[in-house]
Amino acid sequence: MNLAVQTEEKSVNQVMLSEVLAGLSKAQKTLPSKYFYDKRGSELFEKICELEEYYPTRTELSIMKQNIDEISEKIGHHVKLIELGSGSSIKTRMILDHVNAIDSYVPVDISEEFLTDIVNDLQGEYPGLKIQPVAADYTEPFSIPGNNEAENRKIAYYPGSTIGNFTKDNAKKFIGLISDLVGKQGGLLIGFDLIKDRRTLINAYDDAQGVTAEFNKNILERINRELDANFNIDLFEHKALFNENKSRIEMHLVSKIDQTVVVAGQEFIFVEGESIHTENSHKYSLESFREMTRSHFKYVTTWTDSENKFCVQFLTN
Repeated sequence: MNLAVQTEEKSVNQVMLSEVLAGLSKAQKTLPSKYFYDKRGSELFEKICELEEYYPTRTELSIMKQNIDEISEKIGHHVKLIELGSGSSIKTRMILDHVNAIDSYVPVDISEEFLTDIVNDLQGEYPGLKIQPVAADYTEPFSIPGNNEAENRKIAYYPGSTIGNFTKDNAKKFIGLISDLVGKQGGLLIGFDLIKDRRTLINAYDDAQGVTAEFNKNILERINRELDANFNIDLFEHKALFNENKSRIEMHLVSKIDQTVVVAGQEFIFVEGESIHTENSHKYSLESFREMTRSHFKYVTTWTDSENKFCVQFLTN
């Protein structure tokens, strides 16, 4: 079954080009982590989630499994479920199996190709479910299908600790965007990673098999393909470090030599050892996360694992 995917009108490539050129022009070169997630990047991330070192996914899944009845009760009945960054929707299936009478499910993802594959699978498993996929950059305002119609309660679902990829200021703004998206009486079910020892964190973002390194380098492959660039992938190496002052893991791509790279006709000079900062993954305490969300959502319920590695919260307007 082929399911129509609503795509935002603004050209992703035009926005991507603008943001990539701007990031590479900074003193500390950067790339937006959202561009990891083309089809190949999304597949690699699914592989990362299965790694022994990468605790967030299995810990979040265990929290969901142990508390799914209470989580479903908090979500309520007859809701419009909006998943931001749909991924493989494994955790979503748990919600779909337990929440009574979801009126519609709106998976939102930046990769239209990956989204289409996932949605087609879900529609086959849940033939009676109304699915309204949207291919969009959900960090910016976007349109929800059927939003002008009389709607029941809207619940946003943001799993996987992706909130940690934002700077603290941008995370707060994004939480505000979600609050506006779900509106009055709306809710947010969100996962986030908790502060823990440095070694556990580093191992999670620099696995022995090199899958995370491949995932990190894939962003350069995508830029080569979509933005007429000439990155030599073999001349960059993956590096993960923990920035204790900012409570975050940082991922970088480090140039092995002095080199010049061309992106859409524009030259960028790299010296040996210079890095492109590709991703942050901020870690929160319960107190710091509450401080970040309190101006937009009320605190409702918190679920954590026995080792306090990860947290799932349900918040409401």
